[in-house]
Amino acid sequence: MPHTSGRSIASRVFLVVLGAAVVIGALVAVFLVVEAQRAIRAEAERVTAATAVALAHSPAVVAGLQAEVDDEDEAVTAALEPYASVVVEDADLDFITIMTPDGIRITHPDLTRIGGHYLGTIPTTARTLTEEFTGTLGRSVRTIAPVTTSRGELIGWVAAGVTTESISDTLLRRLPLSLGITVGLVALGAGGAVIARRLTRRIAGDLPPGQLRDAVSSYESIRTLGEALRAQTHEHGNRMHAAVALLELGRTAEAIEILTETSRQSQSLVDQVTARRHGDPAVGALLLGKASQAKERGIDWRVRIEPDTPRTPLSPVDAVSVLGNLVDNAMDAAAESDDRWVQVLLRPSGDGGIVLDVADSGPGIPESLRERIFDQGYSTKPADAQGRGVGLALVRSVVTGVGGSVTVSDDPTMFRVVLPGAQSRRSQP
Repeated sequence: MPHTSGRSIASRVFLVVLGAAVVIGALVAVFLVVEAQRAIRAEAERVTAATAVALAHSPAVVAGLQAEVDDEDEAVTAALEPYASVVVEDADLDFITIMTPDGIRITHPDLTRIGGHYLGTIPTTARTLTEEFTGTLGRSVRTIAPVTTSRGELIGWVAAGVTTESISDTLLRRLPLSLGITVGLVALGAGGAVIARRLTRRIAGDLPPGQLRDAVSSYESIRTLGEALRAQTHEHGNRMHAAVALLELGRTAEAIEILTETSRQSQSLVDQVTARRHGDPAVGALLLGKASQAKERGIDWRVRIEPDTPRTPLSPVDAVSVLGNLVDNAMDAAAESDDRWVQVLLRPSGDGGIVLDVADSGPGIPESLRERIFDQGYSTKPADAQGRGVGLALVRSVVTGVGGSVTVSDDPTMFRVVLPGAQSRRSQP
């Protein structure tokens, strides 16, 4: 069945890997920005708390607030304001406010605000409090700490703060690093996408996905048909050698019996294939060859094809690939049991389609694995020279590609393929 041309599989791999790199880069960028914002805020809380507590224990502040009881506020402000300004500069803060126990400002960056009431939460007990509050300088992260005498008497408060605008400015200064990391990740991803495209192109060339699947299907068809015909040729060769040997010994009747039995077994299957209104020579040849292969492996081979089975919507290559892979899988499973048999049933479905049943006497497939066995690369068998994990994945891909379905049941193990009729398939838009 022809496939429309489209973007090659190599190009699609490139776009998928590049897209993944861009998405990961964007997520990393968001994470770095959020983490930087959290870290800057945590740093602001730590610095304001450390500064407020340090100033609250500063002898100069304690002495100034004790003197405030007896002196004029202007004199205390003149003594403490320069000190607070130096600490603001050194600690890279936006304000330090020293105040009386009831919250009257003694120092403030805006001198016109001195004497006013502190805007913020003043704890009811002598304890340190960090909060975000909107004051005279705007929204800020601030810490207020109590100033006490050696006897534990509360004589004032110290508040240190950083505005959220300053926090945002700090975040903006750190953004180039985050963007640089993001660009680096995307660049690495783009490099990986280029390498992935080259490697894929070496394997698949410039084939689009549909043609690549057809190429794999063709390979699988040739492989399974070749194995079947090899087994048939080998069996016929053995029978011919035996017949020739018997003729040379003068045992003509036995030689004729061997040749007749060979013809009878093959003719039975040929009759079933040719009895169909729409025979498929490739499938018939495959079944004949698989019969010989089953005999080689000591497996009882059972085939039944209903005469009124309609034409398959699959191409000969895909039909051989689907049936061959299912039969190979069944033979491998049956070989593990004492009662070795494989049964193939091809019959019409109720809606004009086709039902293909391939059953075996194998140990079965655990229910937890019945979906995984169709995954590309997954197999319950060890890898061999031909590779594993391709057959069943290819079967599902081919069957679903024409609107069919594949299911697995147990007791006995049976793969059921349901295909639409060839006519109904062609009538679809």
